[in-house]
Amino acid sequence: MAAVDIESRGGGPEKNVSRSSNNYSSSSSFVVDDSDAQWTSWLMPMFVVANIAVFVVMMYVNDCPKHHRTGGCVAKFLGRFSFEPLRLNPLFGPSNPTLDKLGALDWEKVVHRHQGWRLVTCIWLHAGVIHVAVNMLCLILIGVRLEQQFGFVRIGIIFLLSGFGGSVLSALFIQHIVTVGASGALFGLLGAMLSELLTNWSLYTNKLLL
Repeated sequence: MAAVDIESRGGGPEKNVSRSSNNYSSSSSFVVDDSDAQWTSWLMPMFVVANIAVFVVMMYVNDCPKHHRTGGCVAKFLGRFSFEPLRLNPLFGPSNPTLDKLGALDWEKVVHRHQGWRLVTCIWLHAGVIHVAVNMLCLILIGVRLEQQFGFVRIGIIFLLSGFGGSVLSALFIQHIVTVGASGALFGLLGAMLSELLTNWSLYTNKLLL
């Protein structure tokens, strides 16, 4: 009888431990699966395509050979898509009048002519190939990752509000220069990434230690 009692006493906890370990493993695997779930990124890639398409249209409207008949356009083999002379635009892009025509940010026109729409349109314009390439590369590296983690609604709102806020600040502090670009929106995404990193710092450190 004593042997039976010892066996029953010894076997009970082992079964309980095994059951608890099974429950723990199943629950922990659920947590890992849930944390690894990601959204499908489509909004940021669409923004990249839209910015590139707008730049192509802008170069078509610019038509450098038309107002530089004596020459000077860069990459003349592109025809009307060729770039302005480097002395006018070192970023390989259109002229200032073209940027202004398509909605670049101009403080005088926003304030005195009530063209507030320029605070939004300037986000989608870029001064040249170098400008649009750097911004779109940053948007892919930062925006796509954030969209996969937090979804297109949150990241889209952050992008648009940050871009609008950057335009307002540019209009306030850069009043005598025509400005374009999505730098404000990109800095907003960068700030969101840094805040997420600081908020979940312990989680990232634990993953590195495991």
